[in-house]
Amino acid sequence: MTLPFNPLVGAVNTPPIAEAQEWIRGRSFPADKELLDLAQAVPSYAPAESLMHHLAGAAHAPATSVYSDILGTPELRTALARHLEVGYEASVDAENIAITSGCNQAYCVAVSALAGPGDEVIVPVPYYFNHVMWLQMQGIKPVYLPFDAESPDRLPLERIQELITTRTRAMVLVSPCNPTGAEFAAAEIEAVHDRLSRLGITLIIDETYKDFRATIGPPHTLMADGAHTRDGLVQLFSFSKAYSMTGYRVGAIACSSRLLVEVQKILDCIAICPPRISQEAAIFALAHLDGWRDGKARLMEERMKALRQGFAHSSLSYRLISSGAYFAYVRHPFPGTPAVQVARRLADREHILCLPGSFFGPDQEDYLRLAFANVESQRVEELVERLVGSQVNK
Repeated sequence: MTLPFNPLVGAVNTPPIAEAQEWIRGRSFPADKELLDLAQAVPSYAPAESLMHHLAGAAHAPATSVYSDILGTPELRTALARHLEVGYEASVDAENIAITSGCNQAYCVAVSALAGPGDEVIVPVPYYFNHVMWLQMQGIKPVYLPFDAESPDRLPLERIQELITTRTRAMVLVSPCNPTGAEFAAAEIEAVHDRLSRLGITLIIDETYKDFRATIGPPHTLMADGAHTRDGLVQLFSFSKAYSMTGYRVGAIACSSRLLVEVQKILDCIAICPPRISQEAAIFALAHLDGWRDGKARLMEERMKALRQGFAHSSLSYRLISSGAYFAYVRHPFPGTPAVQVARRLADREHILCLPGSFFGPDQEDYLRLAFANVESQRVEELVERLVGSQVNK
């Protein structure tokens, strides 16, 4: 007898990172050609030594073993509000913030509070795959904003307008973008929010990589304008990348108090509260690790510069379409060949693990995503040499 499962979940593809890791599972790689793992956006360095030392002591405190408030500890919500005030040059109230078990959870609960089966959410292509997976599992229709490889950092208002229907509930934006690394200009973000809000549609903006931006100053003025206190804007944050805390699972939402009432209901059912020990890590990071965080951001900038220089190699037929934060989005030189086939060939022959563009939406077969955060600058030359070699070893 075959037992039935939820067909909405069954129709969703295998998690892309897990699928890519299966390509190399059980394999060993020679010392002269070790695996270059550019599949997942994971920093190559451990958290700050002082943070790990702090947590060793915090683990002995009885308070870290019990529940916090559903929306997170008041201490962390207040500390994050002060952090956002500085970064966005705004006045931020802790009452507009919820702490979550990672930014993915922040996104899922925000979407579930805003939309239901049959509703629509606009998603620019290429997209962060977990965002669309969640929409599909909820019976929410993703409506795709097509990719313009000539202008990956633009948000075309008129094309967005054309996608809006009576069922549109939100638009999702990741800036800097996963997977392209593109950083959207403040004026473009503000214009999109203005257009959507006039129509009663929410902008959900995932700012996981805000600490790795190339530009100086606030990412936009929406928080300074108080939009985060009103319906129509949801901002998502993460501690994972800025403080190398990916496994601690701490994220956050800033939005209207009215929406937080709905978010709280969902969070209580999913996890009751974020892990208390992880919240202690985030509090410590905000209080003590500004300099450490900024140093790692400069390190990522150095890696990005090395990557851009490497892709200027005269013999390289792979073309860098966009780069920034942790990511490079690349056009491969094998037109007509499925991106999965290109990516698997790179894993098998060149020991480069990366993700095919097809994991990030329709019409992306010509592209690959390289997450360079896990590769030191001095290994970029080796990466380029292997890519050059792959051009002749088809």
